[in-house]
Amino acid sequence: MMGVAAKLFGPRAGVARAARLASAGGPPSPTSPSPPARFLHDRIKGQDLNPVASQMIGYAISLARSQKSDESYSQGMLVLEQCLSTQPSDGQVAENTRSMVLLAMSTLLYERGNLDEAIDKLQSVADLSNPSLGVKVAAMEALVGLHLEMGQDDTSSVVADKCLKLLEKESAETAGSGSSIIIARAKVAKGLVELVRGSFQSVETCFQGSNDDKYSTGSVALSNGNVALSYGEFLHSTCNFSLAKEVYQKVIQGTSENVEFAETTLGACNMASQEVLLAATCAMGQLESHLGNFSDAEEMLTKALTKTEEHFGSHHPKVGIILTCIALMFRWKAIQEHSSSLLVQEGLLRKAMELLKAPALESAGAEAKVDRRDVVALARGAHAEILFVQENRKGEGERLKSWAESAWRNRRMSLSEVLDCSKSSSRVPIVDSRICRVL
Repeated sequence: MMGVAAKLFGPRAGVARAARLASAGGPPSPTSPSPPARFLHDRIKGQDLNPVASQMIGYAISLARSQKSDESYSQGMLVLEQCLSTQPSDGQVAENTRSMVLLAMSTLLYERGNLDEAIDKLQSVADLSNPSLGVKVAAMEALVGLHLEMGQDDTSSVVADKCLKLLEKESAETAGSGSSIIIARAKVAKGLVELVRGSFQSVETCFQGSNDDKYSTGSVALSNGNVALSYGEFLHSTCNFSLAKEVYQKVIQGTSENVEFAETTLGACNMASQEVLLAATCAMGQLESHLGNFSDAEEMLTKALTKTEEHFGSHHPKVGIILTCIALMFRWKAIQEHSSSLLVQEGLLRKAMELLKAPALESAGAEAKVDRRDVVALARGAHAEILFVQENRKGEGERLKSWAESAWRNRRMSLSEVLDCSKSSSRVPIVDSRICRVL
């Protein structure tokens, strides 16, 4: 239990001190330099790009992430705007280059929380007439991801359908050597929408390829982590734990080792490779928790926390997503082992809600505009369960529970089912940190 507490608060932190510090302040900012830009790949294998623009994209991404501040991101955006303004407008090379710049801009905007502006940049790519198919699919895949994160499920479904129709018009020759993976990405984007909606009858067909092969095997999984991760989450949610674990491991290994910049792995915003790696690590931690392997769960979730802090900074809402998963892991551990970790859970949840910018309880949960609604409602519901144990705080717990239940919109599981998550349950929840939704 104390591995996460030591990670957050120091090796000698006790349970009570951990909870107290969690509610008062967050983990220290990482001091290591920003890793090289891997947001999207700054050249497309088999496609011609303006080499100067390619270098400017890489420089802009590294500059923006060097300090993880508003100023550094503004500087990165200025470089990209200058790069975009110097590109010609005609021809596929020009459109590929402009598209890559726009994808880079969308990712930086997304990382700073400007989702509407990121969507505008992605839509600009989707509206271009002549970029390569892989670039266009990457933009539409990211649009699906952002609309899901914003709770705009119907819009995400429309975008996914448009992407599938686009591919129907393209021949294998036009798509290129990576056509099977590009087609898989489009189908799985639709599958992710159906997974969020809880439409499991529609989901499975999205993960079937030619000859009913699943996209968890072979080169597809290692070439594109988003395809395999979404399939792994489908397996996980249907309690096929052994195969889900195998898929998650492939995603983590493949995303970590895949350094070749290729059209098949191009991604942006919450579908970029680093987001996939974080989400797969977090999902693996949740899977180990559902299996009752709490030591392994804590190890994986701590890795996810560390990677998220390094990539986004210690005060980003994504950190709140991981902290919520860690708190739930402690909750399920306490339930199954008949132990208690209330102070640690409460400390983690308070910090998570602070980072997630949870609205005041006075706002009606069903009516309030809440970013990352699923996870905020889940965190508040879990916090309420902690307060119910304490006689003098039951009233506060009732208020939290009432708000959380009114805000909860998951169609597959009730909030109480998610919080119980007993071994006998045929359904388990998965928090997808890419889209900040509970599946």
